[in-house]
Formats: sequence, structure tokens, C-alpha cells
Amino acid sequence: MSLFELFSQGDAVTKVVAALLLAMSVASWVVILWKAWLLRRATRDVGRSTAAFWQSASVDDARQKVAGFDREALVMPLIVATQADGAGSLAAAGDRAQQLTRLLRDALHLVLDKLQFGQVLLATVGSTAPFVGLLGTVWGIYHALTSIASAGQISIDKVAGPVGEALIMTAAGLAVAIPAVLGYNVFGRVIGRIEADLEGFARDLRELLTHPASGRP
Repeated sequence: MSLFELFSQGDAVTKVVAALLLAMSVASWVVILWKAWLLRRATRDVGRSTAAFWQSASVDDARQKVAGFDREALVMPLIVATQADGAGSLAAAGDRAQQLTRLLRDALHLVLDKLQFGQVLLATVGSTAPFVGLLGTVWGIYHALTSIASAGQISIDKVAGPVGEALIMTAAGLAVAIPAVLGYNVFGRVIGRIEADLEGFARDLRELLTHPASGRP
């Protein structure tokens, strides 16, 4: 018996559990496919963008070059943040190094939020889907046993069928959880590498702009 048949023949609880597992599966696969596409582009773009920046003659020239490589807007926000004008406000207080540290930190947080988007959903699906499937299994076994008890006859045939059908829920929960867990772990490692590259670029950019003689236009 398939999960669809269980949904059509089950009671309200069984239908809710099956619908929830289906929704979790669709949501996690949408996030998995989208993040795989995003992180593949991001990994390539960050390397190209930072290389183009350091090969430029000036920061203004670098902005134009990086704009052509940074399709996911991961490097450009860091460059733009360093040119923010906070004159007349507390944002301009302190020396140039302190200002750049604050600006780059805020820009970096926004960029990392973009990379981390969807990770919470994958972690939630991966940790809760098995228990949702287990709930459906327990509920199905409960109904199977109550129907057998009301019939007054107990046999292997009467027990094996309903219990086997209920266990499909557990398998469905695992089938939903495993891709989400794998996606979360794989994407987490890729995001970590990109994050390290962006943090290194931000640190180098800060050092460059705090020493005008080093090449700031």
C-alpha cells in the first residue's frame, strides 16, 4: 500500500500526518535544488570577483569589474559599504579603521544571511520528519489493534496487514528527513568555505583602505 492509499483510506490524523510529510518533502526539495544552484554560482563568483578586485588599478575600477562577476551580490556589498558617507553622525566617529570594521561587519552579516537562508528549514525537516512519521505509525497501529480487539479474533493475517501499512509512515518520515539532513550538512560545509573567503576579503579590504598610501584612490 502506498502513502497515497493510506491518505485516501485513513482517518483525519492519518491524513494530516501524510499531508504534513508531503509538504515537508516538497519544501525541503525546493530549498535543496535552489541552494545547490545558488551555492554553485556563489562559489565561482566569489573567487572571480575577489581576483578581479585585486587586479584592478583603483577601487572605482574594481567596482565596475566586480559588478560583472558578482551575480549573487556577495562581494559588491562589502565594497559599497566602505564608501558609505556617515559625515555628521556617530557613524563617522572614531578613526577610519573603526568605521570600516563596523561597515564591513554589517555588510558581511547581510551577505551571510543570504547564504544561510533555507538552512533552518532543512534542519527542522531533518530533525522532525522521523517523529512525524512515527506519530502516523503509532496512530495506525493503535487503530489496527482496536479493530482487531473489536473483532474478537487475533491472527497473523489480521495483525500483519494493518501494522505493515502503519509502518509505511515511518519509512515516509525517514525518506523525507534523510535528503534534508544530507543537504543541510553539505551546504553547511560549502557556506563555511564561502564565508571564510568573504571574511578574508573583508579583512584585506579594511587593511587596504586604512592605509591610503597602499593604493586607495
